[in-house]
Parts: sequence; C-alpha cells; structure tokens
Amino acid sequence: MNSVISILKSVNAIFTHDHFVGTSGKHFDTYINKDALYPHTRETSMIAELFAQAHKHLDIDVVVAPALGGIILSTWTAHHLSVLTGKDVLGVYAEKKDGTLALTRGYDELVRGKQILAIEDLTTTGGSLKSVVDVVRNAGGDVIATSVMVNKNPDITSDFFGVPFTPLAELTVETFDAHNCPLCEKNIPVNTKIGHGKKFVSMQ
Repeated sequence: MNSVISILKSVNAIFTHDHFVGTSGKHFDTYINKDALYPHTRETSMIAELFAQAHKHLDIDVVVAPALGGIILSTWTAHHLSVLTGKDVLGVYAEKKDGTLALTRGYDELVRGKQILAIEDLTTTGGSLKSVVDVVRNAGGDVIATSVMVNKNPDITSDFFGVPFTPLAELTVETFDAHNCPLCEKNIPVNTKIGHGKKFVSMQ
C-alpha cells in the first residue's frame, strides 16, 4: 500500500524549497496543501483506508474530525472501518460556532456514550485535534484514539492528547516567527498563491 507522503506527492500536494506563511502567521519552507488532495477521490479514499487499517483493532463507533477537510476524512475513514470491521461506524464532524469548535446538527447525540476515533489532516500545534478531543468528551463521548494524516511537529505525542496518538506520516517542518525568519532575511519572496502569504504581504 502506498504511503501517505507518496500519495500526497502524486497529487502535487507537497511543496518544498519556497517561502510560505501559515494560518498561525508562522513562516516555513515546506507546505502541505491538503486542499489539493480532496478533489482526488481515489487518493483521498486511500489515505482514509490507511487511517482505518491503523485502527481496525479498536472497537470504534464514530470517527470525528474538524471541518472543513475533516468532513471528508471522517466520512471516508468511517466507511473503510465499516468495511474492515463489519460494523456500522459513523463519521461526523465538529465545526466552528461562535468562535469555538462545537458538535452541532445533532452530532453530540451520536457521540454520547460512544467510543471515538478523533482524526485531523495536519498537525502543527495539535490545537485543532485537541479541540476535537475536548468537544467530544464534553458531549459524553469516549475518545480512545487520535490520529493525523501528517504530523509536522515531533513534540506532539500521545501525552499531549491524553490518549494514543498515531500519525500516519511524520514530516517535520521548522517554523519561524515573521520577525525572526531566515527566509525573510535571505529576501526569498513570500509565496502569495498558496497559504496565507498574500495576506501577510498586503500588511507589510
């Protein structure tokens, strides 16, 4: 079976040796464009199957992920878990509501009293996936495992989430604050087509 990194490369979702700005405002030279994956249903399904294979030994009832990309991943992963285990595994998502992550649309009822796999596409700080874990627990769900498509931060481990954390791939990306960015110091132009570079440049 193909690795996550090779699948992402096959759909041109990994960019290296450039100057990017992320959602957090951090600067870095390698960008994983997860949005380039999702139009490719076969490759998206392949990655979701990797999620499912890694967790098929667990008695998972529901897969939960954060919107937006997580909607796709949770649905596909639940599908593959259902196929592998012969059990009807559900896929739901948490979304931003009034500035915080929430289980809306009745999904809180679907996770209450259930065993949950919480997943995410990319992990930089781990904050988004941790928010999913917290919102599921607040709704009465039991998060028994967490996973991510690509973990970009080796400091993020199971201890951070309080449950087993199993990244499908690791790709360490060093990030820098804008005022202390070696890419800026070298006058490497900020990529304004991918990520949040356009916003950063407009504010300079």
